[in-house]
Amino acid sequence: MAEPIRNKKLDLTAPTPQNTPLNAAPISSRAQQPGLSSLKEEDFDKAAAAGLLASNPALINMMQAKLGSLIGRPSGYIEALPPQVRKRVTGLKGVQKEHARLEAEFQEEVLELEKKYFKKFTPLYEKRARIVNGLEEPTEDEVSAGQQKDEEGEPKIQELEDTPAEDASELAPKGVPEFWLSSMKNQISLAEMITDRDEEALQHLADIRMEYLDKPGFKLIFEFTENEFFTNKTLTKTYFYQEENGYGGDFIYDHAEGQSIDWKSGKDLTVRIENKKQRNKNTKQTRIVKKTVPCESFFNFFAPPKPPAGEDDTSSDIEERLELDYQLGEDIKEKLIPRAIDWFTGEALQFEQFDELDEGEFEDEDDEEDDFSEDRDEDEEESDEEDDPSKPKQEAAECKQS
Repeated sequence: MAEPIRNKKLDLTAPTPQNTPLNAAPISSRAQQPGLSSLKEEDFDKAAAAGLLASNPALINMMQAKLGSLIGRPSGYIEALPPQVRKRVTGLKGVQKEHARLEAEFQEEVLELEKKYFKKFTPLYEKRARIVNGLEEPTEDEVSAGQQKDEEGEPKIQELEDTPAEDASELAPKGVPEFWLSSMKNQISLAEMITDRDEEALQHLADIRMEYLDKPGFKLIFEFTENEFFTNKTLTKTYFYQEENGYGGDFIYDHAEGQSIDWKSGKDLTVRIENKKQRNKNTKQTRIVKKTVPCESFFNFFAPPKPPAGEDDTSSDIEERLELDYQLGEDIKEKLIPRAIDWFTGEALQFEQFDELDEGEFEDEDDEEDDFSEDRDEDEEESDEEDDPSKPKQEAAECKQS
C-alpha cells in the first residue's frame, strides 16, 4: 500500500527540510520590531491616533523606518551586568555557535540523504515517463498493486474490465493523453497560472523532472514533444541558494534563473497583439498600429522576477512575486513530481489544506441594502465617467485571453 501523501501547509519560510529559508532571502528579514514599554495607552486618545495614522501614510512610513533603525541596538542591560556575568554570557554565545555549526552539519547530511533516495526514485520517474508517453506498458503486478484498496477499504481506481489485449490496443490512445496538463490543473497554485491559450501548448508536455545541483539548489526540467509554439525540446528553471547557511543551519533561497523560450513566429503565448488606431495631427489621416502587450501565461514562469539590487531597492510587490515564484518551484519539486499520478486522478486534493472562511467573523447588518445602494450609485458614477468622451480611459491592467 502506497504511503499517504503528507500535506505541506503553504509556508513560504519552511517548505522543505534541505533548503528551508528562514527569512526567504532575498526578501526582507521580517525582524521583530522592539516594543515601547514606557508608552501607556491611557496617555493618548487611541481613536484620534488611529485616525491620524490612517490619513497620513507618510507618517506611518517614517515611524516604521524609525523603529526599523532600532533593531540590533544594545539596550544597555548586558553592558550593565558585572564583568564576571558578562563573561559567562559571552561563553554562552560560544556554546551557541557550536550548536549552529552542528545545525548546519545536520542540514548538509539531510540534503545528502535526500540526494541518496532521489537516485532510488529516479528509475520510477523514468518508468512513469515511458508509460505516460506510450513507450512501455505497466506490468500485471503494477496494475494489481494499483487496484489494491486503500486504508478506508475503497478502491483507488475502478476495477478494470477484462478486455482482450488485441481489442484494447486498437481502442485505447497511446500512453496517457494530457497527463501532465491534467495533473498541473489539479494543483491549485499551478492551475491559477494556466490560461486557455497555454493548454494547447502544455498538451505537448511529455515529462517534468528535476535534478539536484552540486551545491544547494535544484533544476526543474520540462520536456516537450514537437509543437507549433516553440522550438525548445526542454525548458528549464534553476533555483539557487546562498553559500552561507541561515540561522538554524537552513539553506537560504537566493534567486532563480529560467531558460529563454525560442517562440515560433506569432506564437509567443506571453504576449498578445493589440491594434491601436493613431491619427496624424496635420493630415488627420488614421492608421492602425500593432502593439505587443505582455499577457498572463504559465510560460512567464520561465522568466522569474529579479531580486532587488540592494537593501534599499525593495518593495512589497517584488517581495510577493519572489515568494510566489519560489513557492511554485517548491510545489512542483515537492508535490507534483513525486505524486504526479495522484494529482492526475485528483486524489492528492484531499490532502491539501485550503483557507476556509470563518463564518463567525461575519454578522448581519440592518443597513446592508443601503450599502449595496451606495455601491450601485458609485458604479453608475464610474460608468458615466467611462462613457464621457472628454475623459481618457484607463488601460486595463490585465490582458484578456482570446
